[in-house]
Amino acid sequence: MGAHSIQPFQPVVSPPASAIAGWMTNANPPLPHAAMAQGPPGLVQPPNTAAFLKHPRTPTSAPGMDYQTADSEHLMKRMRMGQTDEVSFSGATHPPNIYSQDDIPKSVVRTLSQGSNIMSLDFHPVHQTILLVGTNVGDIAIWEVGSRERIVHRTFKVWEIGTCTVPLQAALMKDATISVNRCLWSPDGSIFGIAFSKHIVQIYAFNINGELRQPLEIDAHVGGVNDIAFSHPNKSLSIITCGDDKTIKVWDATTGQKQYTFEGHDAPVYSVCPHYKESIQFIFSTAIDGKIKAWLYDCLGSRVDYDAPGRWCTTMAYSADGTRLFSCGTSKDGESHLVEWNETEGAIKRTYSGFRKRSLGVVQFDTTKNRFLAAGDEFMIKFWDMDNINILTTTDADGGLPASPRLRFNREGSLLAVTTSDNGIKILANADGQRLVRVLESRAFEGTRVTSQQINANVKAPIVNALGAVSNVSSPIAATPELTDRTLPVVSMSSLAAMDNNRAADIKPKISEDSEKIKCWKLADIVDSAHLKALRLPDPVTTSSKVVRLLYTNSGLAVLALGSNAIHKLWKWTRNERNPSGKSTTSVAPQLWQPANGILMTNETSDSNPEEATACIALSKNDSYVMSASGGKVSLFNMMTFKVMTTFMAPPPAATFLAFHPQDNNIIAIGMEDSSIQIYNVRVDEVKTKLKGHQKKITGLAFSQSLTVLVSSGADAQLCMWSIDGWDKKKSRFIQAPASRTAPLVGDTKVQFHNDQTHLLVVHESQLAIYDSKLECLRSWSPRDALPAPISSAVYSCDGLLVYAGFCDGAVGVFEADSLRLRCRIALTAYMSSSIPSSGPVYPLVIAAHPSEPNQIALGMSDGAVNVVEPSDADSKWGAAPPQENGSLPRITSNPASSNSQASEPPPR
Repeated sequence: MGAHSIQPFQPVVSPPASAIAGWMTNANPPLPHAAMAQGPPGLVQPPNTAAFLKHPRTPTSAPGMDYQTADSEHLMKRMRMGQTDEVSFSGATHPPNIYSQDDIPKSVVRTLSQGSNIMSLDFHPVHQTILLVGTNVGDIAIWEVGSRERIVHRTFKVWEIGTCTVPLQAALMKDATISVNRCLWSPDGSIFGIAFSKHIVQIYAFNINGELRQPLEIDAHVGGVNDIAFSHPNKSLSIITCGDDKTIKVWDATTGQKQYTFEGHDAPVYSVCPHYKESIQFIFSTAIDGKIKAWLYDCLGSRVDYDAPGRWCTTMAYSADGTRLFSCGTSKDGESHLVEWNETEGAIKRTYSGFRKRSLGVVQFDTTKNRFLAAGDEFMIKFWDMDNINILTTTDADGGLPASPRLRFNREGSLLAVTTSDNGIKILANADGQRLVRVLESRAFEGTRVTSQQINANVKAPIVNALGAVSNVSSPIAATPELTDRTLPVVSMSSLAAMDNNRAADIKPKISEDSEKIKCWKLADIVDSAHLKALRLPDPVTTSSKVVRLLYTNSGLAVLALGSNAIHKLWKWTRNERNPSGKSTTSVAPQLWQPANGILMTNETSDSNPEEATACIALSKNDSYVMSASGGKVSLFNMMTFKVMTTFMAPPPAATFLAFHPQDNNIIAIGMEDSSIQIYNVRVDEVKTKLKGHQKKITGLAFSQSLTVLVSSGADAQLCMWSIDGWDKKKSRFIQAPASRTAPLVGDTKVQFHNDQTHLLVVHESQLAIYDSKLECLRSWSPRDALPAPISSAVYSCDGLLVYAGFCDGAVGVFEADSLRLRCRIALTAYMSSSIPSSGPVYPLVIAAHPSEPNQIALGMSDGAVNVVEPSDADSKWGAAPPQENGSLPRITSNPASSNSQASEPPPR
């Protein structure tokens, strides 16, 4: 089953009809209504439905469990008598939706960098800005999206390995990797459940202070647990799971005792959807062969056996009020289907149009507010009005989405969480959501704590719209003191009132206050090791080679360096008591890793001095392969064995820069020493096209998936923009020399797209600069008194909020990404021991930013050392943000959409 995420289903309110009875009592295949002729045929009930009712495949049930026996028998009696008292949904029984497109959350207001591929996400049912996330490495996290704070982070571990079954222990011994298949809050948000790709379900108890308890760990299924849900079949909370072993199981949420096992599917069960009508509780389930079944909480087997459109991976969800049933699925051929069902007839009522003919992955969907449907497809989010089969609107969320992004609305429909291709999350908001987030991020006020739920409940009140009329919200806030949250912002009601009163005041005092803040602000200057945490990575082999290329692995578990001697070095952190996450840290030294055969990962070199060659390197998204060159052929290495898989592109000319195509890992853009760029297809070992526009060697390449362009930079200090579609040159521009330098500039120029996929960081020894999508320079910074030496390297932080720059005197500067204002200066003496001898000047030749920790960097030094640097325990961030000056440039919004996004992962099989 592998990687997939099944979107959670909304809490429901029971309508007065037992619609499932209609599905179960129709012994003959229904005829589709004329109005539905445009969609695929309806669910076809098998002719042996009566056999399903009389001779079911008997499931097992825990002794003593007798849930809703009378209700079940009453339903069965109505079924046998053929009585149906349902209201047909095939006619115009639903009033038309009254909506505005402004109700749809489409504006990006937050970006979060998780660091691992996100498999599932779910908003808290009460606190509207708390988001639960599960990843492909088994990590879970809880984010307060209003404050961008990750209030909980847990890596996977088995809590009681001794109580696990032999198959699970064997599976973990064979392969310790594990993924989250689904994470989900309970209806009241007091607990949440995690379904893992191997056997396990873990249940956490959660309180609003961010504290977790571990009440239940269930060895639930043989193989993967593909979905989890909650229900109340007997007024007590139960957990429903399904798995690769083709079963659905029901567990007591308090004790973990198994209550029911439902058997009948012939393939792994992909998803479950519990629901109820009147007092009748039931569960829909779907398997990867496309079969839909329905179960009551009894021992009488499945009540229906239908084929879902596409006959592969399908999820089902009800509208918020529980009256309308939808499903979304994708076939093995990539055909996606979003439909509304007629429950009473088991037929498809409506088929929504607008999907890509061959979706790249299993399309995920969600519903909100009985109005809208949303699905992730074609690198965007598509929205439908429930009563209209045509797409209502779309958004690409400013770019950077994977082919089939996962998504989740909060309960009020004001926020939408969407996964990005660089292991991040974008939070989209409508007007109500934007007001909610603005209030939550305002941490400048002191006083009464206000929770996200309280603010959300009053989001349309004058307090939110005008930051005044405090009396309008004081009552509801006072009425719910138990919802206070230490992680949520502090807002003073008196301060808000004063703020409203000051609106008419003269602006001059405000300018004066800002001036005083600017005068009082002091640049953080870190000069000794007591004010930061630094670790020189262990290396028993001392060489005089420089570190010319440096990368974190995408998982954040290792650092890879390429020396000027063409030898790679890989440091890996391991999980242990001191480092339970296993991620890179300055607190624990990693291991300089080498395979058992002692082989070194060494590039081919040219006949000339390899120390003078331009080295280049690129890492596959799954960290399994590295592509690298040091003046000779390009080599593809296996990262586990260090063996060369293949070589290509023999010089001359030599490769000088490598970049994977964002949509196809088999296509590589290769910058060359002769100033050309070759678009090379690894699969067929062929150069597809050659781009010419530079006068000197290529020193930088950056793809933007949202702009569908490749930007190149060269030693001629020129930028060129190429269209990915057709590879024609759209524009070019030479970077401008600062006032202190003579034009034209020459020398290596590097480029990196910001997470928003629109703004571009341009790095030259003479300047840092931010360019827009038209290659217009928005702002720049040049070495000056604070940092006078030439710039050696620079990179965005993983969240896009900072720029780290290295200088040829050994200093490191930390800049605000939106304004390029310097917020912190780190001296060489602070991160490097003075006792280490050096034959020449030592400085960082290259900087690497951690993929999920925005305040951690690695420095590749001119003396061959690699240093990992973090703020001290007393300072969680680097320095303090410079005060905003009057007339400052607009802020660049951080969006975790990778500038190096790779092709999307294949759907589960």
